[in-house]
Order: sequence, then structure tokens, then C-alpha cells
Amino acid sequence: MAASLPATPRPPGSSERSLLRVFAIAEGTSFLLLLLIAVPLKRLAGQAILVQLLGPIHGALFVLYVVAVFLSTAAFRWPWKRVLMALAASVVPFGPFILEWKDRKRAVEPLP
Repeated sequence: MAASLPATPRPPGSSERSLLRVFAIAEGTSFLLLLLIAVPLKRLAGQAILVQLLGPIHGALFVLYVVAVFLSTAAFRWPWKRVLMALAASVVPFGPFILEWKDRKRAVEPLP
């Protein structure tokens, strides 16, 4: 039997940060796929299959992103302005990517 390694302690809030990052990227990607591929195919070529497939997936990812935002709000004690910015980012193309990039940049900056 292999010896198990001791668990390394994770910084507080790291699971919420990871969850938000994953759902921000997934939700942003599904939104862009809908806007740039599925909807034009439906409108220009009458092919609605991608909208029918990606629409519910995007909807579920959107709900999971909102849940991740509120979990992060509780973990990091975000002010309401920050919460509203995170929620607004989900309805702007490339918004979740910009938010995630800023959060990652903020996380690696040294504390004053």
C-alpha cells in the first residue's frame, strides 16, 4: 500500500476563487459560442441545432456562475459594487474573462 502524502493547507477562499475562475471561463466561452457561432448559423443558414444544444448548457453555466459569485462574495466579503460588477460581467461579451484576469492579477500582487 502506498503511503499517503500529508495534505497541504490551502489558503482561505482558494476553493471559492477556483470555482469562480472555472465558471467564469466556462460561462464566458459558452456565451461567445452562442453569439459568434450558434446564433449566426441559426439566422443565416436556418440551422438551429447549435442554439438548441448550447442554449441550455449556457443557461446552466450562467446559474452556476451566479452561485460562484455569491459564494465568493461570502468568502471574500466583497462590497456590493464588486458583486454587481461580477454579475454584470456575465452579460457582456468577454466580461467574465476580463473579470477573471483582473482577479488573478489582484491575487498575485504583493500586499502593501
